[in-house]
Amino acid sequence: MEADSAAARRVMVVADGSREAAGALQYALSHAVVDNDTLILLHVEHAAPPPKNSFGGLFKNPISPAVPRLGGPTSSGEGSVGRSGGGGGEVEFLDGMRRACAAAKPMVKVAVEKAEVPEGKDKGAVIVAHSAASNVELLIIGQKRSAFSKSILGARRGLSLKGLADTAEYAVENSKCTCVAVQRKANGGGYLLNSKTHKNFWLLA
Repeated sequence: MEADSAAARRVMVVADGSREAAGALQYALSHAVVDNDTLILLHVEHAAPPPKNSFGGLFKNPISPAVPRLGGPTSSGEGSVGRSGGGGGEVEFLDGMRRACAAAKPMVKVAVEKAEVPEGKDKGAVIVAHSAASNVELLIIGQKRSAFSKSILGARRGLSLKGLADTAEYAVENSKCTCVAVQRKANGGGYLLNSKTHKNFWLLA
């Protein structure tokens, strides 16, 4: 029992409604987390831009109520997402991810955290800072395609590489904990993984 308790870790998966995030969660559940670990689903969103004038906000009539923000930087336990009452896509995908975690790893504790990207700040930097503040040992993030292909594309179009900075690559290179960028291959063909120590590592499902 003491050995199991000592081995328990905090693992963070960057969560959104994308296929890449779903692949990252699949990898985490099948290859990364074990019983008694804590799995944190981190949802990162960009800050809403300020109104164009001081009167703009007074005359807006929202179509539907805003989705309530999760309590504080961390919301864990039953109902932390469900209390929103199904009021939007954000709640749906987070709730779906939590259900997937419960079905695949019922002994794994699941928490939801949210972070906001301030205007002018990089999403990757926010993810890295939040993972450090949450004391996670493993950060897992979905990745669309390799930074190498983006670099080639940028060179061909005459764009700066800075503008094409890949969020997953930034997290891998700058995270204080181990960070793995995951590309889920189609038709259950496994995963392409990138970390500081392993580049384009192929892992069968």
